[in-house]
Amino acid sequence: MNTINAELLAKCFLAGAKNLEAKKEWINELNVFPVPDGDTGTNMTMTIMSAANEVSGLENPTMAELAKAISSGSLRGARGNSGVILSQLLRGFTKVVSNYDEIDIITLSEAINKAVETAYKAVMKPKEGTILTVARGISDKALALIGDVDEIEDYVSQLIEEGDAVLQTTPDLLPVLKQAGVVDSGGQGLMEVLRGAYDALTGKEVDYTFEATTHTGGVTKISAETEAEIKFGYCTEFIIVLNKPMSEKEELEFKAYLENLGDSIVLVADDEITKVHVHTNDPGLAIQKALTFGSLSKIKIDNMREEHQEKLIKDAEKLAKQQKEADAKKAAAKEPRKEMGFISVAAGEGLNEIFKGLGIDYMIEGGQTMNPSTEDMLEAIEKVNADNVFILPNNSNIIMAANQAADLCEDKKVYVVPTKTVPQGVVAMINYIPERSADENFETMKEELQSVQTGQVTYAVRDTEIDGVKIAKDDYMGIGDHSILSAGTDMDVVIKEMLDQMVTEDSSIITIYYGEDKTEDDAALLAEKFADYYPDCETEIYYGGQPVYYYLISVE
Repeated sequence: MNTINAELLAKCFLAGAKNLEAKKEWINELNVFPVPDGDTGTNMTMTIMSAANEVSGLENPTMAELAKAISSGSLRGARGNSGVILSQLLRGFTKVVSNYDEIDIITLSEAINKAVETAYKAVMKPKEGTILTVARGISDKALALIGDVDEIEDYVSQLIEEGDAVLQTTPDLLPVLKQAGVVDSGGQGLMEVLRGAYDALTGKEVDYTFEATTHTGGVTKISAETEAEIKFGYCTEFIIVLNKPMSEKEELEFKAYLENLGDSIVLVADDEITKVHVHTNDPGLAIQKALTFGSLSKIKIDNMREEHQEKLIKDAEKLAKQQKEADAKKAAAKEPRKEMGFISVAAGEGLNEIFKGLGIDYMIEGGQTMNPSTEDMLEAIEKVNADNVFILPNNSNIIMAANQAADLCEDKKVYVVPTKTVPQGVVAMINYIPERSADENFETMKEELQSVQTGQVTYAVRDTEIDGVKIAKDDYMGIGDHSILSAGTDMDVVIKEMLDQMVTEDSSIITIYYGEDKTEDDAALLAEKFADYYPDCETEIYYGGQPVYYYLISVE
């Protein structure tokens, strides 16, 4: 094989997306910080799935049409820093291939080089030991192999081999990875995309179907499968943690067994796990067979006949919501635009109310546990009826998606205030002065972010050591603006050790935002202790209602 046409490239892309989806939980567990919201795998998967849904909706696309679907879908669906970088890699790659009907080794090399160049430009301060390093290593190898390899299969195989080798060096480039005993999770995600693509390139059987909702003229189309009579009633999914690697013969036999039980079969295997999806009338038989290969996890069995009825109801509700939003949009369009508007990201009923009280026009639900996408940002910008729109991401992993949305917005000037925590977002809004211009406010808000420190209290999901702090699974952790400040089995001790590193002689206010797992009495008791520990500081308490984090504590 010397060239790849649009049909094969589409298959390679969808297979890569499928493989990443199958490995997302494993990739999540590679996150350096052992927090319960590690989400690199989830963010990269949701990014590529946005593009996969676009590609799945195409029929016999040209290379240019395919490239546009991949680029547009991934850019708008990008979530988190890893997702944004992946979208930029895809953007650069498709910019080159869109000009050709078929891709040869020279074109492929050029596209890979453009992908890496585009991704590096998108990151303000590129850090080595990340997904960027892995991508650049592949790009360098792609150029070096030109003239030495004739067949694309062999070419891609050697690129994957090089990518794996570079991935193993990431702990040497980022000490925090070495301390945690992991490779870079974003780099691992990229390699899973490439491995899936290679499976399709070499003719391995892959299920390319994706569940996508399409919209035409505001009317939601219900898929043919939903409308048809449901032959097999139970959607059954699980992961087999293998006792030993499944041989190709065993994999084929197991798949044949599942085909006798039902349809819509997906079976993705590697050396450690196998992900299974089947529609069947007897989930128990599939599970019993699977147990012969190892233990099971993530078991999920849904009654599709019940879901069919629920879907019809939800589709109707969705249509009603779309109509309501369209009516609201028309009404807003009639109103004169105000000069400035504000968008903030936060998770928690209390935090939402706090930001609305500070003048936020539109809240995006999300943050640590779910990074909103570029598309979410664009929709929010559209709903804010102002010439100048300020976005407060309140999380370092959301800033890149917000910047990407700002670049895509054409009819408003968008300012992304680089708030990395909720308290920074609060400080930014407090320092907004209506009489000043948008540019003046933007500069002031950025400057004032340095006036507040943030501590976040949560628990560890695994054993590790970071920056000399030894952490055991289920320990409480106090996380500062730049690193983990304390860890241990006593929450009060952990909070005290964290605050001791945050409070200085210039500190005057400590603010406690208590989460959904804590009560006002818990926060009041903590405030009493702070009064004894730090008598020169005033302590304030607010209900945040945030998940995952017991307390967000700011020091000003």
